[in-house]
Amino acid sequence: MKILLIEWASFGNADIKDAFAKEGHQVVSFPFSNKDARRDAEIEAGLTEKLRETAPDAVFSFNYFPLVSNVCKREGLPYISWIYDSPYVMLYSYTAINPSNTIYVFDRALCREFNDAGIKTVRYLPMAANTERLDRLTPLAAPDRPYLYDVSFVGSLYTESHNFFDRMKNLSPYAKGYLEGLMQAQMHVQGCNFIQESLSPIMEELYQALPMDPNPDGVETREYLYAQYVVNRKLTGLERLRLLTAVTRTYTLDLFTLDPAFSLPNLRNHGTTDNYTEMPLVFKQSRINLNISLRSIKSGIPLRAFDIMGSGGFLLSNYQEDFLENFTPGVDFEYYESEEDLLRKIDYYLTHEEERIAIAKNGHDKVAAAHTYRDRVREMLSGI
Repeated sequence: MKILLIEWASFGNADIKDAFAKEGHQVVSFPFSNKDARRDAEIEAGLTEKLRETAPDAVFSFNYFPLVSNVCKREGLPYISWIYDSPYVMLYSYTAINPSNTIYVFDRALCREFNDAGIKTVRYLPMAANTERLDRLTPLAAPDRPYLYDVSFVGSLYTESHNFFDRMKNLSPYAKGYLEGLMQAQMHVQGCNFIQESLSPIMEELYQALPMDPNPDGVETREYLYAQYVVNRKLTGLERLRLLTAVTRTYTLDLFTLDPAFSLPNLRNHGTTDNYTEMPLVFKQSRINLNISLRSIKSGIPLRAFDIMGSGGFLLSNYQEDFLENFTPGVDFEYYESEEDLLRKIDYYLTHEEERIAIAKNGHDKVAAAHTYRDRVREMLSGI
């Protein structure tokens, strides 16, 4: 097949191109700079011309773009998109029902939400890792010191840009207390997020403090916007701070994050790390790699978890339902249920070297056997 790739600065571009090529498909790229545009006559004209010039069998993009969907609908071409962001508001565009679409999401619960509403163009597909590439990356550590870090965390603290929560001004004491209590309650619950359903009593105050409106071509609600883009991000930042602080009371923690100024006792902040070449080496050279999922992810396995296992790192994650569909706890990875459980498991796996190494190998081998980009390409193209 010939695939037209909508190419923008997304994760996984090189890996998906490699997977298409190794599966025997030809890839033609269309540069896509204005990825936030829902309508743009110039981009639509350019994409239409490219489609007619190259005559692909299908169009593919990471994440979903209504503009691309409409052009594919007019041209009668299948449009395959694979969403790795959460939240992702453009999924709620009216265009999602276009018959040319096949939209893959990595979150089983989110997929059920759309399917239960009668939208069958949305399907479930977990994320993946390119284990062939990751296996070629060799750590520089000496053979007698294979690990540079005991416990590592790679991810945002949500203290950087897009911190909408802290932009809200003039909230009443009731609204502030309501949000604080809601977030504290959610902090103690894994596997079920009730933020969106709980915002109605203070929605008008939230809107006055930080106006956010649904898009004209979308079915998302104000509750969705404030829950996913404001409260859940703040909640994730608070949760990560709480858990990382708890870890540093006993262990040295190596942090790789966007905020170079963040500090805690027993924390080594390394700043940012290149996702493609440097981050896998962190995973390989850490005894324990933490995953603390963004709270807007309902049940899905974050891409970072696949990166950790695919690199051969030991994964200790919060509970996400979709893990149990694809991997076995205590065999391929491990999960924690609370702050206390997290600390217990860190202590256990730091002192049970052989068991930890065996679990990391099992996780890597399972990803290599069934969760590579080539596996996902075969599944995505099988329905065309």
